[in-house]
Amino acid sequence: MFSGQNLGMNKKSVMIVAGEISGDMHAAGLLRAVHRRDKNVVFFGIGGDALEKAGMEITVPAREMAVLGLSEVLRKYFFFRKTFRATVALMRARRPDAVLLVDYPGFNLRLAAEAHKLGIKVIYYICPQVWAWNRGRIPFMARNVDCLISIFPFEADVFKNTSLKVEFVGHPLIAPAAAACAESPPELPWAGGAHVAILPGSRRQEIDLILPVMLKAAAELRKKINSAGFIIAAASPEAEGRINQVLAEMKMSGQCAVIEGQTRQILRQAAAAWVCSGTATVETALMRCPMVVVYRVRLLTYLAGRLLIRVPFLGMVNIVAGKGICPEFIQQAATPDNLARAIEPLLSEGKTRSEMIGELDTVRKLLGEPGAEERAAKVVLRELGLKS
Repeated sequence: MFSGQNLGMNKKSVMIVAGEISGDMHAAGLLRAVHRRDKNVVFFGIGGDALEKAGMEITVPAREMAVLGLSEVLRKYFFFRKTFRATVALMRARRPDAVLLVDYPGFNLRLAAEAHKLGIKVIYYICPQVWAWNRGRIPFMARNVDCLISIFPFEADVFKNTSLKVEFVGHPLIAPAAAACAESPPELPWAGGAHVAILPGSRRQEIDLILPVMLKAAAELRKKINSAGFIIAAASPEAEGRINQVLAEMKMSGQCAVIEGQTRQILRQAAAAWVCSGTATVETALMRCPMVVVYRVRLLTYLAGRLLIRVPFLGMVNIVAGKGICPEFIQQAATPDNLARAIEPLLSEGKTRSEMIGELDTVRKLLGEPGAEERAAKVVLRELGLKS
């Protein structure tokens, strides 16, 4: 599964573990920022297309690691066990100067403990949401992580009573969102006058559970607003393929355009959006697009989550705001009628729409200034003992 590599004495090496699309994207930006300062740092580990294009040696493709929910994890238990053991063996064999872990807590927190035992420096980028569930992991992170690179302003307070060093660098999506707003808008295949973006998530399980209710909501909305037009934003080529399969299964092919790789421009041109809870809510906020947050998981995962989650909101945009600025519809509340009813007032100028845009602008300010990846790169180089 893995290969070894001998490094020159003048080179530092970093093992990255990014098991999901969003983590792959953020880690790739950080890798490029490091290489702009020091091209001699070598990266290897678990990642996706973005990290591979950025120059990392991929040991396990991230697409094999992306699962959602307890039942899906259990189905792939033996795969994850084998991959974890192989990753620890590779870490022992290649002795990287640091391990850079990107979110993905079920796998990465265990790996942090193994790296700590081996005396390998552990840097965590994109903090696991331990503040939302299983706060007992906070002291565990403090014991096994040397430095946390935080992208949300409230995370430093979570660890303030521990020895963990926390560096808030701002959110890495701020700069690309600003760049997207400065670009000339591309021609997109919108149908009708009221433009609605549909963001059903990046993982297959999310698409299977969330997209159908969004599509039914689109049908309901069209009954009220004949001019409503929809574009589905696909997070990856794999997601695009699955979205088209769902459209075909629901006999709705051709009723909604599916576009991969232009999420920000879709959001820029949309009047409002239905958005799968997660990183996409932050991206939507940064594009100043009013939204309705939607999430559905398997029943077993939902029941387990209800026992663990200790925050009043699920959407990250609401968590950052500290209040419910965007409606959330979770599990059985995520019905076509509810989604259509919630988004309708966001499609025309009025108090509901203008107030939400104002709140989204406040969230944008809380997330810091552009240059998050450059600041994160300086932290990584400092932890490696290199000049930044």
